[in-house]
Amino acid sequence: MMKTAEKLRVGDFNTRNVIAPIRRVYGEALLEAGRADSRIVVFSADLTAATETDLFRDELPDRFFQAGIAEANMVGMAGGMARQGDVPFVHSFSVFATRRCYDQIAMQAAYPNLPVKLVGFIPGLTTLLGPSHQAIDDIALMRALPNMTVIEPADVRQVAAAVKAAVAHDGPVYLRIKRADGPPPEPLKPIGLTRGRLDRLREGRDGVIFASGLMCAAAMEAAEMLAKEGLSVGVANVSSLKPLDVDGVSELTRRGRVVVTAENHSIIGGLGSAVAEHLLESGMHVGFERVGVRDCFAEGGSTPYLMRRYGLDAPAIVSAFRRAYARRP
Repeated sequence: MMKTAEKLRVGDFNTRNVIAPIRRVYGEALLEAGRADSRIVVFSADLTAATETDLFRDELPDRFFQAGIAEANMVGMAGGMARQGDVPFVHSFSVFATRRCYDQIAMQAAYPNLPVKLVGFIPGLTTLLGPSHQAIDDIALMRALPNMTVIEPADVRQVAAAVKAAVAHDGPVYLRIKRADGPPPEPLKPIGLTRGRLDRLREGRDGVIFASGLMCAAAMEAAEMLAKEGLSVGVANVSSLKPLDVDGVSELTRRGRVVVTAENHSIIGGLGSAVAEHLLESGMHVGFERVGVRDCFAEGGSTPYLMRRYGLDAPAIVSAFRRAYARRP
């Protein structure tokens, strides 16, 4: 029942989102990839419309498989087909695509290093349905698996590039996708994505905010707010969470030696942990703060409310940067 309810509206309930047509950017990108590459097959776990895979199903039905509410079986099926030369894209909500079938992912995709592409929707706090549907540990789980690549596009403009990067990589990939809340800017201007590389969104001399997913927009807003206080703060989009662009992280950190990470995920095991691990192992002494879900389960609610409630909005990033800046070496 919850899955059916989620199909009605992924994101915030408001008049603009209900009335305005929403372009299904991921579904379009997947279909385009399928047209170009006959190896691509698509799986759904009874969430076809919610994961935009109905576009693929309707045009390429012989390469679409409905597994039902059985994510573990679906991953096993995908692993078997990958061994036969297919490139399976496996779809569910992020929490179900990772936590519910973690052993199958480990043993039937990551361990044999097969080109199974796991695609999770409604990441982090971007759902009304509370802890059962909020994926706040999925990046930590996927980062821990050997051979696994983890990609999260900043917004709908980077989704097509994320799909292309997943197809291009000959190994397992976890794509963390947030659907559009409303119609994207027209014309839609794509943003590139390279596995293992970060994107510099804003230059700054006093420090840097490393952000992923929807937190990129919040980080840019925070940088503007800090600029009014006389601080020049850079922003980097870390769409490739694993492998991490360690050279890019080091270069941007050296400029101001103040670092804030911002993620729609637990502060444990995700982007903040990845950046902290690298900086400490590199011997870099910096003022450092993490913005994310602080080791707790969240309640249900609209995305803007949850971002404020759990300290993931632009003012929270500003406060974190001030604390890190005060501790700079």
